[in-house]
This record gives sequence, C-alpha cells and structure tokens, in this order.
Amino acid sequence: MGLDIYAGTMTRYYAHNWKTVTEQWAEENGYTFHRITPGGDGISDNETISPAEIQAGIKNWQEQMLSAITQPGQKPYAPWAEDNEKPYYTDKPDWDAFVAMLLVAACLVYGEPIPDTVEKDQLFLDHPFIERLSEDQEKVWSLFRGASCWIPLSDSFLFQAPMPNGNQTVIATTAALRRELEWLNEMAWQAEEATILHWGKTEGYPTDGSIDAGGAVTMEAEHSRYDTQSLAKYAFSLLYQALKFAEENQVPVLLDY
Repeated sequence: MGLDIYAGTMTRYYAHNWKTVTEQWAEENGYTFHRITPGGDGISDNETISPAEIQAGIKNWQEQMLSAITQPGQKPYAPWAEDNEKPYYTDKPDWDAFVAMLLVAACLVYGEPIPDTVEKDQLFLDHPFIERLSEDQEKVWSLFRGASCWIPLSDSFLFQAPMPNGNQTVIATTAALRRELEWLNEMAWQAEEATILHWGKTEGYPTDGSIDAGGAVTMEAEHSRYDTQSLAKYAFSLLYQALKFAEENQVPVLLDY
C-alpha cells in the first residue's frame, strides 16, 4: 500500500480524473499499471456515477460540512470552487519518507536524538516518540492525529468527520498544515523555499534498480536502510509543494493510499 499526495478538487479526485506519478510514468514508457486498494481490489474508472453527479454530491457534502464547523455567530465559511477540470498536483512520497518526516518532527519536539537511518518498509507509526506526539494534548498536530485531508480555509483547526464517500477521518485546514510545516522547518532545517522545493529532486530514496528502453530491469545494490534526514526532507518537499499548490488554487490536499 503506497502513499500519494493529491492537491486538487474533490470532484476530480473522486471521479478518478487524475493519475498518480507512477501511472503517468507507466503511460509515458508503454507499461500497464493497475492501482490496487488496501483490500486488494483494482480501481477502475467510475462508470456508474457521472462527474456532474459527483460534483453535486461534493457540493452537498461541502455545504453540510462547512455549516457544521461554523461556530454560532460566526460568518459562514465560503465554499471553494469544485469542478472536474481544474489542474491538480500529485507526487509520491510513499510511507517510508512520510513517516521519517514524522519521526524527525517528534524527536525534535521532545529533544530526542534523530536516528541516522530507518529500515526499509518499516512503518514505525508506533514509534514511542510518534505515539507520544499523537496523544499529546498540548501539542496538537494534524499530521500526528491521522489527518488525510486539509481543506482550503484560513483558520487553523482540525475535526473528525466523514469524507464524501462516507469514510470517517480527521480533516484539518491548509492553514493548520502551513503552520505545522513552518514549525518543522524552523526546528529542523531553517531552509528557504527554493531549497525546500529542490529537495524533491535531490533527496529521497536511493535507486534500487533501473529499466531500460526495452523493458529489461537491472538491479543495483538493494537498500535495506535509508537516510532518515534525506527521506524526511523529500517528504517535506512534496507535502510543501502540494500545500503551495492548494493555497494558490484554493483546493484541498488529500493523502491517497
């Protein structure tokens, strides 16, 4: 089960009118790619519900959700524009990099040393420092409370609610995500935006192998451990780019897995 980041309209997301970077690479290089859900089922194009019906459903969900989180006497939150055509951003940090970023944040919050490396495919969400921050009542981060969606609002908060497909999750705001990424950058790197954006190309996973034009796979030395800081910077860059796109286009950010 991989992890992708998507920033764009929910209509386009639920209509499956978008392609992950892996799908895009497969198409460009003549390979067949099938997305598999956590339950093992393939994801096919939505043939039973039209994009127009999906958009109507999203707008209804949006209206109810924004009404529910508006406090008495407060001006109602304005809905963001929904359609099936606006551009989107996507990239693939995968879980190793995403959780490495959480580990770096948790270690820094509690003044603990950051491990030099992390084990490949070791989803250590149960790491004691990550668990501690996920339960800390004084330090509330949406990234540690299971948020999978950040809606484009200028107020910073999080809440639990059903998504348009009925799945219950933690939803936060892009303002909350902006604040958390600023906290992490200040604690860890104090990097300028140009440097952060560059990390998406210079940091991350070492290469385990390559595929030539004929489809032949050549395996290089397989890596069983990764550099913690490099993975964290990579995930941070991709999430920052998604947030930047969401703020500029007034669309949500979603984790897709």
